[in-house]
Amino acid sequence: MRLAVVGTGYVGLVAGACFAETGNDVVCVDKDAAKVRQLQRGKVPIYEPGLTELVGRNRQEKRLAFTTDLAKAVRGASVIFIAVGTPMGEDGSADLQHVLAVAREIGRAMNGYKVIVDKSTVPVGTSRRVAETIGALTTHPFSVVSNPEFLKQGAAIEDFMKPDRVVIGAEDDAARALMTELYGPFTRTGAPIMVMDCASAELTKYAANAMLATRISFMNEVANVCEAVGANVDDVRRAIGSDRRIGPSFLFPGVGYGGSCFPKDVQAMIRFAADRRYPFRILKAVETVNERQKTRLADKMRAHFGSLKGRRIAIWGLAFKPRTDDMREAPAIPLIEALLGAGAVVTAYDPEAMDVAKRIFGSRIGYARRSYDALKGADALAIVTEWNEFRRPDMERMRSLMRTPVVFDGRNLFAPEQMAQDGFTYYSIGRR
Repeated sequence: MRLAVVGTGYVGLVAGACFAETGNDVVCVDKDAAKVRQLQRGKVPIYEPGLTELVGRNRQEKRLAFTTDLAKAVRGASVIFIAVGTPMGEDGSADLQHVLAVAREIGRAMNGYKVIVDKSTVPVGTSRRVAETIGALTTHPFSVVSNPEFLKQGAAIEDFMKPDRVVIGAEDDAARALMTELYGPFTRTGAPIMVMDCASAELTKYAANAMLATRISFMNEVANVCEAVGANVDDVRRAIGSDRRIGPSFLFPGVGYGGSCFPKDVQAMIRFAADRRYPFRILKAVETVNERQKTRLADKMRAHFGSLKGRRIAIWGLAFKPRTDDMREAPAIPLIEALLGAGAVVTAYDPEAMDVAKRIFGSRIGYARRSYDALKGADALAIVTEWNEFRRPDMERMRSLMRTPVVFDGRNLFAPEQMAQDGFTYYSIGRR
């Protein structure tokens, strides 16, 4: 099948490479000429495990190409995916200007029947707006489909190649048949292809992310209550997670969620519900809890030290989660801002996100080349992202490098009893 994917961001690039891997001819389109030249040379501009190899292999096999010529890509494709950004507007709603701009270009380039697929995360009603936009510019027949993605950063290729489910919102039989055929290779192990109307598919993406965000904020609230009453959140989490009605996923307390999806999608769902005069009270609370949780470690530091002025704080982990360099809405950002605002001196380390952090903080913080370098002369260490390399550090080396051996663990990586034996004052989330 001949496909065009408009947008070479996280979703578009992963989708294009994975579709090519199953034998389709894919052209990925982006208006950023420098980015396209970089991809044509085999350089992937984002960090995602396995993606560079996947792109390189399919470029070599001539199944994957990159261009700035959207019109040519549209004319040569039977299915066109719109995978451009939908940034959050000032009022929290999803900004559809890029999606609709692409729809206009597609409409002007149409040369026959096409299936146009909304792959970007878009609010309910977007498929209708895309259809109206294209229909105003062409007499050629077409179908608009909603096909939301459910990719976890750091495991996106595995998620795409072996999905839990594929959601397809389509209003006509031709589009349903084409999309079912396209996703057939990814669902041979029995994952369902769920076909529904476009509005339901559009809402499914927001509802899924909102539910996961809710579980995270709920468990963070439970952890905070555990601290207040002297309970252990690890025991509570395991006990409630063993209930089959609840399950163990997304019940780990920490310093809040971040990234490109959860914060934006929660706000967008609040907004489009409000536009229809429905106040989504639970999600408002989820958002409030999450924002407060991001500075939880700073609160613990103030309680321990009193004043933070002049204190040297080491940060391990800047990306919003491990196995990515993405710092969008990362908990590390408000935490570092709070520390700087209190007069602390911050030195940070992350295996992948250092260049991104430099664009955010500039010279306001220090940057360590290695994790242990950040600890030199530190009054405390804050662990913000649960990279594997942080899970089994040399405790004796850590203690020898730090001015005072105090650890504020925002991801509960270590056992409190063992940290005490190793000579650390140790604070975690929801544990004594």
